[in-house]
Amino acid sequence: MRIEIDHTTRYRYPEPVTDSVNEIRLTPRTNYRQSCFHSEVTVTPAADLFSYEDYFGNRVHAFTVNRPHKELIIRTRATVVTVDKPQGQDLPVLPHGEQLELLQREAFRDRYCEFLLPTRYTEITEELYAFAAQHPLEEAKGLHDWASRLSSTIYEEFTYDPEATSVHTTVRRTLRLKRGVCQDYAHLMIAVCRSLGVPTRYVSGYHYVGDLQGGNADFEQASHAWVEVHIPGTGWLGFDPTNNTEVNWRYIKLGHGRDYQDIVPVKGVYRGRSGELDVTVDVRRMEQ
Repeated sequence: MRIEIDHTTRYRYPEPVTDSVNEIRLTPRTNYRQSCFHSEVTVTPAADLFSYEDYFGNRVHAFTVNRPHKELIIRTRATVVTVDKPQGQDLPVLPHGEQLELLQREAFRDRYCEFLLPTRYTEITEELYAFAAQHPLEEAKGLHDWASRLSSTIYEEFTYDPEATSVHTTVRRTLRLKRGVCQDYAHLMIAVCRSLGVPTRYVSGYHYVGDLQGGNADFEQASHAWVEVHIPGTGWLGFDPTNNTEVNWRYIKLGHGRDYQDIVPVKGVYRGRSGELDVTVDVRRMEQ
C-alpha cells in the first residue's frame, strides 16, 4: 500500500531564543516490509541539515539555528509503500525447542546484548516477574505464538489513558497504574521479553487508521510506538500491544532502539525561555 506522511513540529517562544541545536529521527526506513520512495525535511528558519545514521541504523538529521527566533518549524514529508501480506510469511520457523536452545547460547546473547539488557524505562522488578509469569516460555507452542499472547494480555489488562503517564514513565509505574499509552505498552512488553532472555526493541513510526474512522478525516493523528521481538531462526517481527495486533501494511517504521530515549523523534536544546510545542501528523493512503 502507498502511504503518505506529513509531520509538522512547531515550537513557539514568548521571546526570541538562540543557539537551537536539534536532532530529528523522522525518516522512514526501507526494509523487507516497506520501501521509502521519497522523504524530505524542511526547517524554518532555514538551516543547513547534516544527515547520518546512528548506532542502530536510524537516519538522523541534525541542524543548528543560532540567530534569534520566536518560532521553529520542522516539517517532514514522506511516501512509503508497505507490504500487504502477513509478517513472517515465507520466513523460516524453527521448532520451539530449538528456539529456546538458541536463546541460551552465549554467541546469540552477545549478538543481541543491547536488546536484552534492562534500561531506565524497562527496569526488571519483582512485580514485572510476577506479570511475566502468566506466560511461561516453556509452555508456549513457539516464540511467535508466545509474543502474540503477551501482546494480547497487555492490551486486555491495561487501560489506554493519555492523561495517566508522561514520556518519562517507567515500567514500574505502568504496572502500578495499569494504564498508559503506546509508549508505556511497548516498554512493558520489552521488559517482559528481556526478563526472559528474548531480544526485543522499541520501534517508533506511524499507524494508518484513516479508513477506520467512518470516513471522518477530522480526527487527531499522532506518532505511534510498538515493539519488535527477535524470533530465533526467523528474525525480527513486530507486535503492537496497544492495538492487539501484529504489524501489517498499516504500520510505517521510522526507527528502533533499546527504548524511547534512543528514538526520540525530535530533541534539542536552545538558549532562552521555554515555549509551547504543537505537533500535527497526517497519515493518508494514496491511490495505487
